[in-house]
Amino acid sequence: MTAERVEVLIVGAGFAGITAAIALRKSGRTSFLMIERAGAVGGTWRDNTYPGVACDVPSHLYCLADHPNPDWSSVYARGAEIRLYLEGLVEKQRLGDNLRLRTPMLRAEWNEDQAIWLITTDAGSIEADAIILACGRLSEPAIPEISGLPSFPGPLFHSARWDHDISLAGARVAVVGTGASGVQIVPELVGTAADIVVFQRTPAWIVPRHNRQYDLAQRKHFRGHLSELQRLRRDLASDGEARFASRSGDTAAAEAARATALQHLASQVDDGNLRRALTPDYSFGCKRVLLSDDFYPAVASETVTLEPSGLRSVHRSTLLAESGAEYEVDAVILATGFESARQPYASVVRGERGVSLEDHWSTGMTSFGSTVVDGFPNLFVLNGPNASLGHNSAVLMLEEQTGYVLRALARRRRVASGVLRVDPAAVAAYCAEIDAAAASTPWLTGGCRNWYVDPRSNRLTLLWPGTVEKFRSRLAAADGSEFLASERDAFGGDFLEVEHG
Repeated sequence: MTAERVEVLIVGAGFAGITAAIALRKSGRTSFLMIERAGAVGGTWRDNTYPGVACDVPSHLYCLADHPNPDWSSVYARGAEIRLYLEGLVEKQRLGDNLRLRTPMLRAEWNEDQAIWLITTDAGSIEADAIILACGRLSEPAIPEISGLPSFPGPLFHSARWDHDISLAGARVAVVGTGASGVQIVPELVGTAADIVVFQRTPAWIVPRHNRQYDLAQRKHFRGHLSELQRLRRDLASDGEARFASRSGDTAAAEAARATALQHLASQVDDGNLRRALTPDYSFGCKRVLLSDDFYPAVASETVTLEPSGLRSVHRSTLLAESGAEYEVDAVILATGFESARQPYASVVRGERGVSLEDHWSTGMTSFGSTVVDGFPNLFVLNGPNASLGHNSAVLMLEEQTGYVLRALARRRRVASGVLRVDPAAVAAYCAEIDAAAASTPWLTGGCRNWYVDPRSNRLTLLWPGTVEKFRSRLAAADGSEFLASERDAFGGDFLEVEHG
């Protein structure tokens, strides 16, 4: 079969992929495809449908700047509402003709002779001048290796693969994990399950959520005053930037935030022993800070038993905790997070000399600008190394990354070979900047284990250790010197970046 030929292939139709597709269309590019392994768009918000799933970023900040949504129902949107927003973007931007659903990328290889990417899917082959990997960092559930777990006789599933055919009414349910998913799931189960045991390996710092609904009058007002939405977005972004200090180790800011979290706990949990079990012993910000108004009351209820240790083993329907306690349960829910440091797509992407991205990242993810990788020409990674945030909206990072991708693609068009190869020295320098900025932060020194740090290298490889504004400035300063200078302009000089359709 003849391969389909495009300038740019986007892999993934979640928030990142859709953001990239809209940016390409706006820049005048029409020769692009977006492939998605699932049967619908939405990414994280398609896959995570567990009870209570919602965003921890205010809804009016968790949308694209050029595509506000005046109809968000509340300050913090539910997952289904975010998925509808993304589906609406695809429809309104008429991306359907550029979208291939149920089309997983099976292999992507850089062809040196033709200077193109050759992509194999189960629906055919694609040739692309450039690839944008928008596969997400939270796409593959992390399943813990626990003795006997696979033989558990009852319902057993990960929070990101919720089985809605299973009724938990009147059941004895175990929830393994008290991270972002766990604290949303547990309150939803109270009143449905007969008994709930929550396995907490490490308590989280939790601050008030203060969610509230937007009534019809407010939404109508937003629709008629979009400038107010823009101002609200700027204010929310500014509030997020202010939180960076408490998350990154500023002593005064961290102490104030810690006091808020402790007061929140004390006001909702009367039992002293339970409070102690729910109090972290590591620095504020070391792990992801969670938002919840109903987790503590749920744990303090008669329905829930907090097991302050991890799950050690499973024997039939008996769960043995690290503490030695045993629990008989009917169903197990794994709220155990994702394979964030080891990206699943990396094994099928092969760059120069046939080296896989997985092998290239065998000691941890590295990049320049959190977006481009040496040894992988004309390849861009969204939501990749050091592109996550612990204090503000990831959408802001996506918008900056897509802006950088557009500038790089414009540069590629002016290069005689059409190839952008990243200078390994630029990657090393960028990683050194990351390491220096992260060295004294709680993410590395705060006395906890978090998903921001890659255990293979003990480097901070997920989080950007700075503000969004600093990331914006860093990418804006990228002048093309991060690419090897072996190839020159098609015309032998530098020209203004002019977008062509």
